[in-house]
Amino acid sequence: MKQEKYMTDMNIFARWGVDRPLFGFSHSLPVVRAVTLAGGIGVWGATRNTPDEIEAGLAVLAETCQGRPFGVDLVLPKNMPETEDRSLIEAQIPEGHIRFIEGLRAKYAVADDGQSGLRSRFLRSQEMGAKQLQAVIDSAVPIVAMGVGSPQEAVAQAKAARKTVISLVGSPKHARKAIAAGADILVAQGYDAGAHTGEIGTFSLVPQVVAEAGDVPVVVAGGVATSAHVAAALALGGVGVWVGTAWLFSEENDTDERVLAKLIAAGSDDTVRSRADSGKTLRQIKTAWTTEWSADGAPTPLPMPYQDILVGDFLGAAQRQGVEPLLKSEAGQSVAYFDRRATVAEIMDGLLGDYRARRVAAQRLVPTTSAHSGRGHEGA
Repeated sequence: MKQEKYMTDMNIFARWGVDRPLFGFSHSLPVVRAVTLAGGIGVWGATRNTPDEIEAGLAVLAETCQGRPFGVDLVLPKNMPETEDRSLIEAQIPEGHIRFIEGLRAKYAVADDGQSGLRSRFLRSQEMGAKQLQAVIDSAVPIVAMGVGSPQEAVAQAKAARKTVISLVGSPKHARKAIAAGADILVAQGYDAGAHTGEIGTFSLVPQVVAEAGDVPVVVAGGVATSAHVAAALALGGVGVWVGTAWLFSEENDTDERVLAKLIAAGSDDTVRSRADSGKTLRQIKTAWTTEWSADGAPTPLPMPYQDILVGDFLGAAQRQGVEPLLKSEAGQSVAYFDRRATVAEIMDGLLGDYRARRVAAQRLVPTTSAHSGRGHEGA
C-alpha cells in the first residue's frame, strides 16, 4: 500500500512529463531554464520583480523551456500596507534605527548614491502583491508557488486560471492552513533551508506535514544537497525535493566572485537566520551585516515591510560599490556540500545520482509511523 501511494504521488511529475523529482528554485532566469531543460522543474523567485518584469520573464521562460513545465514563486504575506506609498512607511521608522544605518554607512564607507536597492525598489504592499499575482495569472506559467503564506483568495484566483498551486510551509499549522486554502502540493521547508525559514528541522517537519497532508503530495526542502538526501526525503514520505542553495554555485547563475568565495568557504554553521534584511527570519551566510545586527546595542529589526525600506537603499549601495564585508547571500545549511562552480546539469546529476537505489534501501529500514512516534560535491 505504501509503495502504491508513492507511485500515485509521483504522478505530479509524470503528468508534466518530468522524469527527475526535483524543483529548482532560483532568482535567475537562466538557472530556472537550465533546471527545466535538465529534466527537473525550475521555479523562478519573482517576488522582488515588478509586474512588468514578471510578465517579461515568464514570457522568456515560456519561449525557451521547449514546452517543459516551469513555475514562479511569489511571497504574499499578511498585514502588508494596502497601497504603494513608501513615504507613509518612512514616516514611521524610528529615529534610532535610522541612526544605526547612518552609523553603518559611515563605518563601512558606503556612499549614498541616491539609488534604491532590491528590497526598496518598490514597497511590498497588498496593491503590489495583487498586481504581481495578476501578471502571473495572465501568463502561460503552469505552476505557482507561494511562500510566507498562501492567502485563500490568491490560491483560488490561481486555481481558477488552471494553475497548479504549491504552498511552502514550515510547520504542521501552516500545512493545515495551506490545505484549507486549496493548495495542490505542499513544500515542507525545514529550518535548514536558505532564505525565509521556520523553527522546525527538516527531519522533524516532513513526517508531520505528510501526516497532515493526506492525499496532498509533499515535497521536501531544507538541507538537500546529495542523492542520499533525496532518498531520505522520499523515504520520509516526500514525493520529491525543492532545492535552492545549490544553484548559487552554478555557472548559469551570476554569483559575484567575492560572494562565491564566501559560499565556498562556508560550512553549515557559517549560516545564520537573521531578521535584518526583511524583518522575517532569513537564513544567509554570516557576514559583517549579520554580525552588526546581532551585536550588543543593535536595534531590533522592524517588521516587514518597514525593515525592507530601512535597509534596502543601504544594502543596494553596498552591493553596487562592492563593499566586501557587506557582500552576502542567502544560503541554507546545505552550503557545506558545494565547493566549486559547476553547470546546473552537473549539479543535478550530483543531487540525484543513485537516489533510486538509495531510496529502495532506505525504505526497507523505515517503518510506516505516525508523525509522533561530510563536505563533498557528490557527482557534480
